[in-house]
Amino acid sequence: MPHFNITIQPTSNENIVKFVANSFLTQASSYEFKNIDDAKPSPLAQELFYLPFVKTVYISQNFVAIEKYDIVAWKDVEQEVADSITEFLNSGKLVIETTEVTKKVPVTVYAESTPNPIVMKFVANKPLVDGTFEFKNIDDAEYAPLATALFSFPFVKEVFISANYVSIMKYNVAEWQEISIELREFIRTYIEDGKTILNDEMLQKKQETEATVTSEEHKKPIEYSDIDKEIMSILDEYVKPAVASDGGHIAFESFDTETKTVRVILQGACSGCPSSTITLKNGIETMLKDMLNGRVQNVEAING
Repeated sequence: MPHFNITIQPTSNENIVKFVANSFLTQASSYEFKNIDDAKPSPLAQELFYLPFVKTVYISQNFVAIEKYDIVAWKDVEQEVADSITEFLNSGKLVIETTEVTKKVPVTVYAESTPNPIVMKFVANKPLVDGTFEFKNIDDAEYAPLATALFSFPFVKEVFISANYVSIMKYNVAEWQEISIELREFIRTYIEDGKTILNDEMLQKKQETEATVTSEEHKKPIEYSDIDKEIMSILDEYVKPAVASDGGHIAFESFDTETKTVRVILQGACSGCPSSTITLKNGIETMLKDMLNGRVQNVEAING
């Protein structure tokens, strides 16, 4: 059994805080509980509802998100909640008692084309992962059983998993009309059988990577400037949802104040897409120029 640690993570909603674990709590399932009766399938959620300020409990993949009532401030109680969750998890008690969960919902997966002709997006009717995970080859997928299984197909070049979808980049040895049905059914069956999407090691590797994104010079977390934060906010609100709908992901990399150039990382269907340059120049670059009053002049992409 893993030894659980909890990291406190604020969200864009001041009433909701995420308590992120270093191991998985569920696989490809998410739960929302509105009250203690609603929470019967989850001993953890039931215990949390004994705290008088807890309004809603969400459990998904490797985190518990809690929405509070306004009677307290998170800064006064979040450590108490984190300690309570840590103690519960390390006691070995079940997070979800699957025998009490309502009957299994059949899994459906549909294939969706993307602007990148060599990438197809396969969308499920349930969440798969929290975050974004890109695998360039089978070695990258060491701790990702679903991606490893997909690389067994000779025509699969790269795999990208995020939210409720899998984006697959193919080699030119096959056409989509020849392979999309086979891939769609494979992914559907894999999810419906309850097989593991990612292992704990993958989650820990990602957390370690994020934790080491530090300034090499000062060995401390990178501090973003006000304009960096403005750029990231615009990307999050206006760009990321559209990019995700096309089976890709975009992330802020850096901003050069002298050249007024923003560098972004493109992943999934966006990586190497022929139309991504047009999207960057006619869409994202224009938007940032307008919304930031000329403080940004150029956008450059790094393929993830």
